[in-house]
Amino acid sequence: MQTALADFIRDTPEGREADAILRSCVHCGFCTATCPTYQLLGDELDGPRGRIYLIKQVLEGHEVTAKTQLHLDRCLTCRSCETTCPSGVKYGRLLDIGRRVVEHKVGRTPAEQAKRWGLRRALLAKSLFGGAVSVGRVVRGLLPAELRAKLPYATPAGVWPAARHARKMLVLEGCVQPALAPNIDAATARVLDRIGISLLRAKSSGCCGALPYHMEATSEALALVRRNIDAWWPHVERGTEAIVVTASGCGVMVKDYGYLLERDAAYAAKAARIAGLARDPVEVIAAEWPKIAPKIAMDHGAQRIAFHPPCTLQHGMRLSGAVEEILLAMGLDLTPVADSHLCCGSAGTYSILQPEIANALKTNKLAALEAGRPDLIASANIGCMTHLASGTALPVHHWIELLDTRMIDGPRA
Repeated sequence: MQTALADFIRDTPEGREADAILRSCVHCGFCTATCPTYQLLGDELDGPRGRIYLIKQVLEGHEVTAKTQLHLDRCLTCRSCETTCPSGVKYGRLLDIGRRVVEHKVGRTPAEQAKRWGLRRALLAKSLFGGAVSVGRVVRGLLPAELRAKLPYATPAGVWPAARHARKMLVLEGCVQPALAPNIDAATARVLDRIGISLLRAKSSGCCGALPYHMEATSEALALVRRNIDAWWPHVERGTEAIVVTASGCGVMVKDYGYLLERDAAYAAKAARIAGLARDPVEVIAAEWPKIAPKIAMDHGAQRIAFHPPCTLQHGMRLSGAVEEILLAMGLDLTPVADSHLCCGSAGTYSILQPEIANALKTNKLAALEAGRPDLIASANIGCMTHLASGTALPVHHWIELLDTRMIDGPRA
């Protein structure tokens, strides 16, 4: 694609990156076939090819309107188009650049600004969010049906093993997961403890930064990135093997820390090191499988599982099929799920900011997941889990919890 970027961005680092991405796009349109919003809305401007054209116009200095912003806002950033693209177009990074420029040129109404600010404050403040969740559970019967559906029932975290092994890994606790599903990290800690690895929580760490970053609050996001690096760095210097990120939405963000801070002289090297240490649980479990397999109890009975691979796992981190292999090796029966490459509609705060599209995608996804009559649904991201659970009577769990329940402390008899 030929480009002629405007003076305001042409010679900037963002402009050079955007120009290279735009030039790599051949406008073949393969991406539209796997774009959830294009499939749902049927509008070229609500697909990757149309959005790329809009961003090109913006960066070339053409008029930017609220309609431009709307089409970019409707993108889930699922990156399914990147998996499909034969030219390797880095659509996600181009979208981030385009959205920031549009945000600056168009802005938001006071009501929209207040909503987005309130979301960031509420979800990033652990104590505030945790307290709200606790109160909501107490008065569940008084809540509106829509809000009640989004609030999972309390589940105990169980025992977190003491740090007793020479091998150590860190865990990103994140912002909302500790309040909504504390058992996910605890289950991961128990699984790793059984094979001689202690999972540690670092004080002062928290949100990965994805939530504000994808709401165009870039400075706020990068401050959170630096905070996590500062919290983890002493552990890294002491030999921590990996940083385990049990929410795939956060995992893809942490793996991008090196890219996000590559022009920050004080943090670039550390950020690259942290990004290199980031691991999704399935990467850790797959690497340690020879130690884990002998501890799997295979006599728990047949269980039918419908697995939903989050977009951040299959498209962002390119780990498609990895969890399914582990679940099958555990003796579980995986049901077929049509269109497993499509987004469930959660996408961080998308389900709040774009509820109509998000709910339509959730309905389609649950129909596909429930078609095989599973006993439960498993996934790998707290956002997907909460979103899906709000529309089904089936239990929804993180797959690492299933592994935890099937592992024993000693080898199989």
